[in-house]
Amino acid sequence: MRRHVMRAPQGPERLGDAPAPALTRAPRSPLYPMHDGGRVADRGMTDRGPTGPLRALLASIALAVALGACAVGPDFVAPREPQATGYTRGPLADPRAAAGIRTQHGGTADQDFVQGADIPGQWWTLFRSKALNRLVEEALANNPSLDAAQASLRLARENVEAQRGTLFPQVGFNGLASRQKAPGGGLQGPLLDPRDLLYSLYTPQVQVSFVPDVFGENRRQIQSLEAQAENQRFQLEAAYLSLTSNVVLAAIQEATLRAQIDATKRVIQAQTEVLTLYNKQLSLGQVAGADVVQQQAQLSVSQQLLPPLERQLAQQRNLLTALVGRLPSEEVTQTFTLASLRLPTKLPVSLPSHLVQQRPDVKAAEATVQQASADLGVAVANRLPSFAITANGGSSALRIAQLATSAASFYGIVGTIAQPLFDAGTLYRRQRASEEALNVAQAQYRAVVISAFQNVADVLRALQSDAAAVAASSAAEKATSESVGLIRKQFEAGAVNSSTVLIAQQAYLNALVTVAGARANQYADTAALFQALGGGWWNRADVKPPRPETDPAPFL
Repeated sequence: MRRHVMRAPQGPERLGDAPAPALTRAPRSPLYPMHDGGRVADRGMTDRGPTGPLRALLASIALAVALGACAVGPDFVAPREPQATGYTRGPLADPRAAAGIRTQHGGTADQDFVQGADIPGQWWTLFRSKALNRLVEEALANNPSLDAAQASLRLARENVEAQRGTLFPQVGFNGLASRQKAPGGGLQGPLLDPRDLLYSLYTPQVQVSFVPDVFGENRRQIQSLEAQAENQRFQLEAAYLSLTSNVVLAAIQEATLRAQIDATKRVIQAQTEVLTLYNKQLSLGQVAGADVVQQQAQLSVSQQLLPPLERQLAQQRNLLTALVGRLPSEEVTQTFTLASLRLPTKLPVSLPSHLVQQRPDVKAAEATVQQASADLGVAVANRLPSFAITANGGSSALRIAQLATSAASFYGIVGTIAQPLFDAGTLYRRQRASEEALNVAQAQYRAVVISAFQNVADVLRALQSDAAAVAASSAAEKATSESVGLIRKQFEAGAVNSSTVLIAQQAYLNALVTVAGARANQYADTAALFQALGGGWWNRADVKPPRPETDPAPFL
């Protein structure tokens, strides 16, 4: 249904073969009151104000704007926080090593959980390594994945602002200038002189269009885009947390590999010394040749362990270099050992009620639910009537000087209504699909929350076992080291055979590798706890400001 009000130019400029242009726009909206049976009115204004048809149209606009205060579809309500009071079934015990043992690599294996403590934005500084701090700062400044996430957030926010423009009228201008020749003979020309068949026509006009958001379709679309931007914001926080965690974990893994390489070299050195002793005793007839062969085989096995560890270390260095945004040929200069890192002993543990507000993945899932809720509102609005109002006004004259005269002016106002009547259930099925998409988003949100709590609980349990593992492996390392020394002295005195020496050497190698791995696990699980609790993004002080506006006319 369309309501069309026009005022045509009067006088000699009114051309039968050149009607005044009228603005039309495909509509979508509810019912406007109609008058005069939909007839076109030749008069739009009088000296006392709008005429009946125009007054009716203005009233229709006011009604549409008033109705625009409502929006169909569900209003988003944030999910309720879990009512959990803890991450584990029983009381959370602090990670304690037996007898408060101090490790060979520095520090203690004991840690304390501080319930309800906040997480610093730069949590990696708690490892007290200047080299690690510099590496993380470089990664935050140069990593391309983080740059891509920041650009994606800006993109999402620009889309929101672009959609907001649909709530306002759209105004445009166009001008037409033409040189024409009218037919002669018995046909009437447009000019006063029938012999003058050439003329120019000038038609500048302003066009205005407005789609009243009666049922809130545009506002729901804005809400959907805002939710996408919110999702992207927490995708950025997740990328930030993932990057910093990966740098810290890569540094810890490098330190672990260096410890394992050092342990392997120490064992190789000890086995080489024993082999030299065997060869000397063989020359004196004190040992059999089989003993020398066994020791040589043991040494070869230990030597075979070294190249894979060195390869892993080189690849770990490449990973660190890539994380900071460099090429492999531009390898970072920082190196890491377990002794260069200090284990944080005070571990903040956020309250369970705060976890859903701190985890970027949970907040991103919540934004997805909000987007699905808004999309359902759009689907509902698509099944309802839609409106559009278009208008144009300007002048049309044969001479530029005549454009300012009242006789040359014209305007047109068009109101349209569109209502789907039959679409074989397409819009209904799309609404049903949107309802199911909301159910999917809500279920996925619950799954993400459960996974987040499980993640924290797993890390807490791992830290408790790590302390005991460090204590046990440190004690084993100390015991096997002393055992190797005693057995070597006994072997030199002839009190034990070579098999006893081989067994002691292998036990010492295993102990060295185990203690390095246990210590590394404790460092890694400590970093994992900060990551599992959200990484303290809400305390960050290094957020980049938005790009400044450079367009002199952003509204165009």
